[in-house]
Amino acid sequence: MLSFHILSLFPEFFSSPLQCGLMARAQQTGILSVSFVNPRDFSRERHHHVDDSPYGGGPGMVMQVPVVAEALRSIPTPGRLLFMTPSGRPFTQDYARSLSLEENITILSARYEGVDRRVLDLFPFEEISLTDAVLNSGDSAALCIIEAVSRLVPGFMGKECSGEEETFTGNLLEYPQYTRPEEYEGHRVPDVLRSGDHERIRQWRRGEQLRLTRSRRPDLLARASLDKADRCILAGQAAVRKGRNLSFCLVHHPVKIDRKKAGTSSLTNLDIHDIARVSASYGLGPYYVVQPMDDQRALLETLLCHWLQGPAEESHPDRARALRSVVPCTSVEESISLCAARTGMRPLLLASSANWPGRKSAPLLSCHEVSSLLETRSVLFFLGTARGLADSVIEQCDYLVRPLRFLDYNHLSVRSACAIYADRILGDFA
Repeated sequence: MLSFHILSLFPEFFSSPLQCGLMARAQQTGILSVSFVNPRDFSRERHHHVDDSPYGGGPGMVMQVPVVAEALRSIPTPGRLLFMTPSGRPFTQDYARSLSLEENITILSARYEGVDRRVLDLFPFEEISLTDAVLNSGDSAALCIIEAVSRLVPGFMGKECSGEEETFTGNLLEYPQYTRPEEYEGHRVPDVLRSGDHERIRQWRRGEQLRLTRSRRPDLLARASLDKADRCILAGQAAVRKGRNLSFCLVHHPVKIDRKKAGTSSLTNLDIHDIARVSASYGLGPYYVVQPMDDQRALLETLLCHWLQGPAEESHPDRARALRSVVPCTSVEESISLCAARTGMRPLLLASSANWPGRKSAPLLSCHEVSSLLETRSVLFFLGTARGLADSVIEQCDYLVRPLRFLDYNHLSVRSACAIYADRILGDFA
């Protein structure tokens, strides 16, 4: 049996949900039990106050150490201690599964501005966040924890397999479900589900799981166990990849030659090849290379002609495919103009600088925020050679992107930085 012990100022909040459906039946059959401890019962204040104003000032009230500590110590066998807080570790299906193996779980549900930090220093709490949103209290979050964990306890569900093929199992979303009637207002149940062919049904459901996960939660696919058949299904699914709205622009002029002087740098063969291959791997837009020097541009054209024509193209088709994305430009302004002509609108201009924070008036973005921008806008991302982009380039940009290693060593090669930025912005399935 799994026993939950809930510390809450409002235990009546839980009454209705715990007295209906499977939760009620599980308690009646002894599969689980839920008990409550109200910290007010341990208050020595005349009016049973359990909170006070925070040291250092600020809005709201904070639950006091003594009443919470005494309430916790009144539980004979508390088991694992959970504290619901927006700043905690994300609650996942795997986390729920680990909790379902316990015999006792104690959940502290706070109100107001939370609890005095010393409560968490005195007791071995696991801090858990249910969602990236702030709730009025931990009560509703605690209720969700109870339900998510209880349904994984043997005997709780009518069929044990019910918990094995559902959302988040194996880091995939669940496939769609249908029942009678076969048709309603022009919408029919998929034929495969009425075929009686169990293997076809299994394949269809797996494909739907992969499709839904890719379109709604691509972050889960990075942790999912995918076999060769799964990869074939994903490769065959049509997808609008937002990476096509992102283009890198490698700038050789104007760049910083030293701390004070701006000038022009030379082409590097590896930069051309490797960033082109990054662009191809992540399904990006054209890869612009800004180089105003005639001899350097001639060198670039020679390199491209070698790989895009004749025997080299036939013997190395993957490299040729990548290098077809390279667009030589004489200036930063030309790269912006070409990108705007391709998409029909001026792109958002981004830059990364190892000299962060640099120009403080430019908004600073994370890679996650850049990914969100790609949903609706084209983005031209400037990367500098030599000692980095000249100030005149950065001043044209709409945003700066935070350096990759801004808290530590910050001197990556430009091609390495490009690959890491692409992966952080897009991941495997964006």
